[in-house]
Amino acid sequence: MARIVMKFGGTSMAGTERIRNVAKRVKHEVDLGNEVAVVVSAMAGETDRLVNFCREAAPLHDPKEYDVVVAAGEQITSGLLAITLQSMGVKARSWLGWQLPIRTSDAHASARIEEIDTAALIAGMSAGEVAVIPGFQGVTADNRITTLGRGGSDTSAVAVAAAVKADRCDIYTDVDGVYTTDPRIVPRARKLAKVTYEEMLELASVGAKVLQTRSVGLAMKENVRVQVLSSFDEPTDNPIPGTLIVGDDEIGEDEMERQLITGIAHDKNEAKVTLTSVPDRPGAVASIFAPLAEANINVDMIIQNIAHDTGSTDVTFTVPGAELARAIDTLEKAKDAIGFKGLKHDTKVAKVSVVGVGMRSHAGVASTMFNALAQRGINVQAISTSEIKVSVLIDEDETELAVRVLHTAYGLDAEDVA
Repeated sequence: MARIVMKFGGTSMAGTERIRNVAKRVKHEVDLGNEVAVVVSAMAGETDRLVNFCREAAPLHDPKEYDVVVAAGEQITSGLLAITLQSMGVKARSWLGWQLPIRTSDAHASARIEEIDTAALIAGMSAGEVAVIPGFQGVTADNRITTLGRGGSDTSAVAVAAAVKADRCDIYTDVDGVYTTDPRIVPRARKLAKVTYEEMLELASVGAKVLQTRSVGLAMKENVRVQVLSSFDEPTDNPIPGTLIVGDDEIGEDEMERQLITGIAHDKNEAKVTLTSVPDRPGAVASIFAPLAEANINVDMIIQNIAHDTGSTDVTFTVPGAELARAIDTLEKAKDAIGFKGLKHDTKVAKVSVVGVGMRSHAGVASTMFNALAQRGINVQAISTSEIKVSVLIDEDETELAVRVLHTAYGLDAEDVA
């Protein structure tokens, strides 16, 4: 018998028929004798609908009340799944974020989980009751509803798995595992049996949509074994039909050596910002990024150009496309303190990245990337690197071409396409 946390996303919960399909999967695990907790997202498109209601009510709305509104989507699906399971003869009940409770920080719309009270939850699971938990939500110390940010249900699932010491956290999506790249762009992409936490963290951070970045980081910190698999495949007695996200110790050293590059990711949710004629003096760069940090706006690639003869320089960086308006507003308010003369932005850009633990022991990875892109006339606007990742910023219209070119250049194409 195992203790498993199952998480189902919005596509899996989109309507009563799909919820019934989810319930059959949950019942399958219960019938195998496993203790089960389920974390659910809102129905596909529901969170966007609720967010738009908030924007229509007031463009600059109170984030505390925003959380009250958008948390409702997961509450509905948790109740519906519990009802469906009960109709199938499975003991089940829903646990809302405030009922456990799931304690979070007070950063509304982007809260972080601090603690989960699992006493009642574990007692119910041990008694054979399936716990159905709405993802994405929690409660502050002063009992205000919070949400964890878009994609936060993955984080909720991993946090619950860590709190109840689950054997595995199964993340059900609309794909059957983690691929070397998006199969819709590259039909010859291959499904991976195992990926390290570190690789998945990099892939998620640079645009792979399979898992949310924070959830992978939490899984690595808490050593939670995560499996990515499809909610649309038939249930199987094979406990690992998808892709396992695990520590280095579960991936043999020889296997890691063979995997020079694990995958290619892309992200079109990027915006490039350039501040012109920034004073070339100590502290100038800090004056740019400090207010952005205070506004919780993540900055990715950064380029500082060579100083002009006038004693100034240009600074270019990227932010998430959805945060561009707030970033511009924040910078304009700090314009006098920063001292820049002009602000330009471009949303027609994309980030393409190659990721793999094999980079640690192989030279020439970046050279292969730049040569392959250059041969197809793809211009690189910015570069960022880590120990196991190289990312470039390119024109958005060239994204798919770049992904296909790099997938082939690193020998990731499958020999046969099913």
